[in-house]
Amino acid sequence: MSLDASRTEPRRSETETRDSRLEPRPGGLTAEEARGRLEHARSSRMAQLRALEETGQSVADHLMSAQAEAIRRVLKEIDEASVRIDDGSYGTCLACSKPVPAERLEILPYTRYCVACQRRATV
Repeated sequence: MSLDASRTEPRRSETETRDSRLEPRPGGLTAEEARGRLEHARSSRMAQLRALEETGQSVADHLMSAQAEAIRRVLKEIDEASVRIDDGSYGTCLACSKPVPAERLEILPYTRYCVACQRRATV
C-alpha cells in the first residue's frame, strides 16, 4: 500500500494518529472499529478466494475465474479503505465529500461513495 507522494496535506504526527484511533469518524466509528470491520471483510474474502483456488480450474470454468477476480477487486478496495483511515478521509464520499451514512459503512466498510454517488457511478 503506497501513498501518493504528491499529497499536499501535512503528515499527522504519531501522537495525532494514535489519538485519532479513539475519535469517532463519520458514521460514529472509531478508526479501530473501522479497521476491525475492514479486517473481517478482508479475512472473509481471502477465505473465499482460497476456496476457489483450491478447487482447481479448467478452461470451461469461467464463472469461478470471474468470481475470483471480483474478490480480488474487493480486496483492493479494502486496502484502499485502510489507507483512507490513515489519512483521515475514511467515511467521506470520494465524489461529493459528504459523510457516508453509518448504515452503509456497516454493510460495506470499504465503500468509497455515498448511495447517491454510487448510483451515478454505476449508471
